[in-house]
Amino acid sequence: MRSHCKRRNGRCRLPKQVDHAARRAEIAEALTRLTATRGLEGVSLRHVAAEAGMSMGLVQHYFKTKDEMLLFAVERRSQVYEERLKARLQAGELPPAPKAIFRAIMAEILPLDERRRGDWLMGVAFLIRAISDPSFAAAYTEGVPQLFELFAVLIRQGQEAGDVDKSADPEHEAAILWALADSQGTNIVLKHRTPDEAMSTVDYYLDRLFGSAPAG
Repeated sequence: MRSHCKRRNGRCRLPKQVDHAARRAEIAEALTRLTATRGLEGVSLRHVAAEAGMSMGLVQHYFKTKDEMLLFAVERRSQVYEERLKARLQAGELPPAPKAIFRAIMAEILPLDERRRGDWLMGVAFLIRAISDPSFAAAYTEGVPQLFELFAVLIRQGQEAGDVDKSADPEHEAAILWALADSQGTNIVLKHRTPDEAMSTVDYYLDRLFGSAPAG
């Protein structure tokens, strides 16, 4: 079998293993940070390379265009949301109840701090591109219905547990909750409301929807 090691001073050294997934994630995070401060239109591949501490050539090895980078960053954002929620559930930090899960999702979506503000603005940039680009529009119309369905499932679980009124329409309630997150997020970014005020509104609505069930 042919050896893949490189010899230096008579010694065999294996090539350094590169974590390509980690590299792509670093680039996506750099794009998110820059988008939060400059806006997507003010960011180039060169800017992202400098922010990520990589060469321009290395960034282009993973992403040929800024649009490719944006699409990956938004898709990865959804995966990170899911991973954080699962980690909290597994660690026992979050009660496995629909109301508590709803609140955790809303708190993760809303731009309550700098990290989440960057994620929010990345989503806004993605929406703007989706208006004019069919490939982005397809990704957007695939992702949002999945979130609506998750919301509807949680509401049905609340109804089964007796915490949500049986007359409530899960699909309509899911749409209202998404509209609530959308409006409160915009108000936070524009500094019309504080993060605490926005979460207070979320809690107000969840308390009405789920009655007195604990949110965690």
